[in-house]
Amino acid sequence: MPEYAMSVVDSFPLGAATTLTELARDPHPRLAQLREREPVSWLPELDGWLVTRRDLALRVMRDAATFTVDDPRFSTAQVVGPSMLSLDGDEHTRHREPFNQPFRPREVRDGFASFIERETKRLITELEPAGAVDLRRAFAGPLAVAVVTEALGLVGTDAETVLSWYDTIVRSVSDITAGHEAAPAGAAAYAQLRAAVEATLADRGTSSLLVSAAGRLAVPEVASNAAVLMFGGIETTEGMITNALLHLLHHPDQLALVRGDFGLLDGAIEESLRLEPGAAVVDRYATCDTVLGPASIRKGDLVTVSLTGANRDPAVFPDPDRFDVRRENARLQLAFAHGPHYCLAAHLARLETRIALQQLLERLPALRLDPEHPTTPYGLVFRKPLTLHVLWDRPA
Repeated sequence: MPEYAMSVVDSFPLGAATTLTELARDPHPRLAQLREREPVSWLPELDGWLVTRRDLALRVMRDAATFTVDDPRFSTAQVVGPSMLSLDGDEHTRHREPFNQPFRPREVRDGFASFIERETKRLITELEPAGAVDLRRAFAGPLAVAVVTEALGLVGTDAETVLSWYDTIVRSVSDITAGHEAAPAGAAAYAQLRAAVEATLADRGTSSLLVSAAGRLAVPEVASNAAVLMFGGIETTEGMITNALLHLLHHPDQLALVRGDFGLLDGAIEESLRLEPGAAVVDRYATCDTVLGPASIRKGDLVTVSLTGANRDPAVFPDPDRFDVRRENARLQLAFAHGPHYCLAAHLARLETRIALQQLLERLPALRLDPEHPTTPYGLVFRKPLTLHVLWDRPA
């Protein structure tokens, strides 16, 4: 803890009493208290500031000159090296620009919709006879992996291998964020991913996003950005599908509205993102002494934005804990972050989730939660149910 932080702990008693375990298990009551009384609070367990009010969260994410990701402590960079996720300014633009084109709205629809529909139908067809399954592992995860693999154009890999790399990298990033030393497995998984990227680039017969990016970036830079795209694409979409389905199945009245009008699915997805963003927090580091809300922040301090807290700000979202698929301003949610680091593949994640949910609801009769396996979202950095066991009526 910085020396001066010892003196500010008394000024932020709620932050001092907040544990990372509490934020991983059930953060919403504590975040509501912090947002109301200490909207920028010093958390000793975080060894940094936590921002929970939406207007202040936006200030941090928009101002990359004052609150940067470009710091050696940034957890993802420690595992995969510098990338668009961990750079700012001209270097951020140089790393991100080669990947922009395929993720624009029209390109996403034209390039991915038919593939997502085919893959979704294939997965559901395999599941249909069972009548019960963990949808996170048997459906949401494999779908997300298949789409990311397709988007990147990785050669010589399969979904199971990619998912194993991703799981290991996520664990390493989460360990670093929680203040632990990352296990060697994270570096090993990234080395395997990098080898797959290098093999893809060496295959002259392929045309892919990675090959296109290699015309403008060095091979290690292509690999690090492939890792964060894979990481974000799988994590975001797996979380979006499982969280949205959990919200709908927990609220039969809202599910009935959606079943009656699939045009409400987009609202349901945005509302689920608002209530439980798959990425709960984003980290920044102060580049200079500055004041943010009630906090006097010093150069070098960690400033963590709680997207989860900002998304339930009652100043913007009345009755913020209610799941309402007709909420008019749900798209003001910040689950994809904001500013220069707004999620590159947000349009793809939305399309994928919409197709997946509609197919599940149409094809699995009386889809419902399995009462023998209750579940809730969990996680400090990435939040989703660890499992999502569901039942449906099997075909006669």
